[in-house]
Amino acid sequence: MTAADAPPIIFVHGTRLSAGQWSSQLAALQEDFRVAAVDLPGHGARSAEPWSLNAATEIIASAVDSLDRGPALVVGHSLGGYASLEFARRCPEQLRGLVLAGASASTRGPWAIPYRWAAGLVPRIPADRLTRCNDRLLRRLYSPEVVDATIRAGYAFHTLPAAWGEVLGRFDADAMRHVAAPVLILNGEKDTVFRSGERDFVRAHPRARIELIPRARHLSNFDDPEAFTDAVRRFALEVPAHS
Repeated sequence: MTAADAPPIIFVHGTRLSAGQWSSQLAALQEDFRVAAVDLPGHGARSAEPWSLNAATEIIASAVDSLDRGPALVVGHSLGGYASLEFARRCPEQLRGLVLAGASASTRGPWAIPYRWAAGLVPRIPADRLTRCNDRLLRRLYSPEVVDATIRAGYAFHTLPAAWGEVLGRFDADAMRHVAAPVLILNGEKDTVFRSGERDFVRAHPRARIELIPRARHLSNFDDPEAFTDAVRRFALEVPAHS
């Protein structure tokens, strides 16, 4: 398949972040593919909107429609990966392929306990303090061209309790049975928490496979933007043509 025949690509960001998370991927892919990145409700330009999975799936669906190229490849990271799983269940006719990045852990059972604790703790810490900490961390770990767009867009700490409150307890490998399209589980090699269910997720889907970004952690598209982009590009060229 050539890029001209490949699906449009929609990127869906992770917890507290925004469409800016995908600046490196958009820049690298936009010459060959129709691409877009969304802000989920309560994040980025939609900061004032209340969070819900219903609203998140509608935003993804609208982004697919806006590219006017038919069903899309949807790439979701972390929170965005679980929102993309919900989109796949509700809008199968709009999906040609799904990339789950850092979103192959069950959100049920004991795994969810520390995330429930974190979701309860975040509102007790001043947002400006959290912002300074996040800015320092990103600038220490990554180059400006990778993280500047994310830093400029700010962080959705206020949305974290509602977002993870809805996601926790809702998803496990069984969610893969509702995905009609091929799936790439794309994880950072060192993202041990979110890799915990990757084999269960693959076993639950007849057209799913795992690919790892060497030495990368949870933010694998920041840790190695080129490798992440290359994996998405190759998968986009592999998915079957829309009939």
